[in-house]
Amino acid sequence: MKNDDLSASVPLNCSQKTPGSDSVGDLIEWVRGRGKILIVCHDNPDPDSIAAAVALRHLLLVKTGQDAVLAYGGVIGRSENRRMVELLEITLVAIGKLDLKQFAVICMVDTQPQTGNNSLPADQPVHVVIDHHRPKRDLGDIFWVDVREHYGASATILYEYLQQQEVSINTKLATSLFYAIKSETQDLGREWSKADRGAYLKLFPLANNRVLYDIVHPQVSSTYFTAYHAAIENARIYGEVLVFNLAKIDNPDLVAELADFLLPLHEAQHVLGMGWYNGTQILSMRTLNPDGQLGLIIQQIVAGIGTAGGHGMIAGGQVRSVAADKPSQRKLEQLLIERMFQAFNLEPVAGISLLQMESPD
Repeated sequence: MKNDDLSASVPLNCSQKTPGSDSVGDLIEWVRGRGKILIVCHDNPDPDSIAAAVALRHLLLVKTGQDAVLAYGGVIGRSENRRMVELLEITLVAIGKLDLKQFAVICMVDTQPQTGNNSLPADQPVHVVIDHHRPKRDLGDIFWVDVREHYGASATILYEYLQQQEVSINTKLATSLFYAIKSETQDLGREWSKADRGAYLKLFPLANNRVLYDIVHPQVSSTYFTAYHAAIENARIYGEVLVFNLAKIDNPDLVAELADFLLPLHEAQHVLGMGWYNGTQILSMRTLNPDGQLGLIIQQIVAGIGTAGGHGMIAGGQVRSVAADKPSQRKLEQLLIERMFQAFNLEPVAGISLLQMESPD
């Protein structure tokens, strides 16, 4: 799907519809009366994954009368995300606490089966996938697949579903969808499409500005500032790439947050961040290059040892079953840096401490 028009929003595995037809109605009719519905976010869900899940739940509830359970793995770690869930009264359940056999319909939003970034068992049948990330495997066995790689946010896809079905959007839902697009595209400054811009502008007057302010400016604990200190203290510059390692962390979202924070450094074009959380090395990449293809770059970096994915300017990954001791951590860090040079096709150079670099002025 390369067209931003609503008439082009045809799922990959459904028969082609004529322009302007009610394609989302096929999904609604298929779900109607089938039983309990589960909507799965990716692990450590971000605003886009959460808002897309909430919107899909709202759509199905209004059109079929069937409610859905929203589930996730990992933790909701970032302060803004926790505040979003709290203020907008969003109920999410840890997927490990659920009996998946009781659900007749399994949906995935902002993630896909067997991508490594969600906790749905690999052998669990999936019926609906709505996402904006490149598929890593054939999804032909799934009834409804709507993957739009050129969209900046999955929330935009769900907004279009609601518009197409003429489903009203209340203030809380509008606020969640707007914040999802705002955060995912960095206020339409990163990897946005015409559809994202349209949804952003239409949702803005419907959103609660006071709630948005409270979400964007949450209170944080002292460990938050400790993580910033650690990132700055151990960050090293390898040519045009900045690498930092937070070591052991209690919030996996910190890696992505610190990658965003360090990207504006004058000497860096790309950032690779990492941190150890509960047996897993969490990775995050950022670039200033609109054609950076980080989703492909990070997959090359973790090939054979982990899973990863992303877009052109942002990406993330995981290397599981990693020991917490310093020798193991150092060995993995060195391997990832070596692979990073290869993936970027750069000549290996020695790292320079960020704190020891001279000002360009």
